[in-house]
Order: sequence, then C-alpha cells, then structure tokens
Amino acid sequence: MPTVPPPSRDVAVETRFFWERFKKPITAALLIVLIAVIAFTGYRFYSDRRAAAASALLAGAKSAQEYQQVIDRYPSTPAAADAYLLLAEAQRNEKKFAEANTTLQTFITKYPKHELVSTARMAMAANLESMEKADEALKMYQQVASDYPTSFNAPMALLSQVYILKAKNRNEDARKICEAVLTQYRTSIWAGEAMQQLRMLKPITPATPGPAGGPTVPPMLAVPPAPAPAPQAPPAPPAPKAPPVPKRP
Repeated sequence: MPTVPPPSRDVAVETRFFWERFKKPITAALLIVLIAVIAFTGYRFYSDRRAAAASALLAGAKSAQEYQQVIDRYPSTPAAADAYLLLAEAQRNEKKFAEANTTLQTFITKYPKHELVSTARMAMAANLESMEKADEALKMYQQVASDYPTSFNAPMALLSQVYILKAKNRNEDARKICEAVLTQYRTSIWAGEAMQQLRMLKPITPATPGPAGGPTVPPMLAVPPAPAPAPQAPPAPPAPKAPPVPKRP
C-alpha cells in the first residue's frame, strides 16, 4: 500500500506566524533584560565611584570626627567598615573606652562576616581591661579563642587570659592555657611567650637538705663502722730502787 508523503512545511511562513503570535511577549522580555543589564552596569559604575570617593576621604582622615564623616557619607562601603575600626582606635587613644566599645559593637553588627571581626572583639576586651572589668574581659577573650580557633587572634586571646588569671592568683588555670598554646599553636609567634610564661608559673619546690657528711647511702650498702679500739691498761708504776750500799772506810 503506497504511503502518503507528509505535507510540506514552509519554514518562513511558520517563523512569521510564530513571531506575529508571540511578538509582544518576546519584545517585553528583551526589553526587561536590556533594562536589567543597563541598571546593573550603572549600579556597578556608581558603586565603584562611591567606593573610590570613600577610600579617598578615608585616606585623608586623621581624627575621630573625620572618620565619623566617612561613615555618615558613605555607609555600607569597605571604607566605612575600616573607618569604624579607626574611629574606635581614636576613641581609645582619648581614653573613651566605653564609646570605643560601642563603635566596635556597631561594626560587628553591620559587618558580621568581616575578616576583622575577631580583631574588633580583641579590642573590646582590651578596653574592658582598661575599664578594670577583668571578668568581662576574660569572658571576651575566651569567646574569641572559642569562636575563632583558626584566626591569628586565637593564640593572643589565650595568652591575654593568662595575664588576667595570674593577677587573680589562678596560676594553675594560667598554666593549662600556656600548655594549650604550646600544643595547638606551636608554630605561632606567641609560642615563645607561652613558654616563658609557663616557666614563670612552674611551682618552686625547695630541695630537702641531706644529712651532713655526704650523700645518703642505703643501709645495706653502707660500710660498717670500724670497731672502737680496746682500752689500754694503765702503765705499771716503776719498781722501787734499792737503797745505796754505804761505802766502807
């Protein structure tokens, strides 16, 4: 039985029919993509120029007021993040430790993934020490060592605990931390300081003086003492001499 050939198709006609049917949706989609590309390019250009301007302003800043100006004019920029840390340092230099910690906490809240978050926490702990809040500083150092064990601040946070513990006469706890630094961070530059602190924390045990006359010898190996000499008899009295014989005339 002869097969019926398929009907021929005109590709041009089908394409024209498809375009006429879906012309508006395709045009709208292309327009949206074009607008998105233009907007992204413009945003990148604006962000780059804004970041460059913030960096230039930060480079010329020298005081706390100028650092605050960078933060206010260019928030959410890399330069603003650096400005928070520099502002906190300037406040610490002015002995404004509470204000410095407020600035550092704002930095941590706004940039929780920043690579210098552990450094900010270390600075907060140092400020707490300056405010004579040793217990709070100790907890902060413990938190840094626990939350950032692979950071460069971890061994320093441990050693900072040692100084506080020594001031509290908790030498045994301080000794354990020094040993932890030598075990976990033996290649760190802080290992030498940990070794020095450990030597200073070693308990001093006075040596027990031995008996006079030399080292102690077990009884079974000791040489028996020489027998005492026998008492000598007193010398005999001399014999009486005979009286002299008188001479004859």
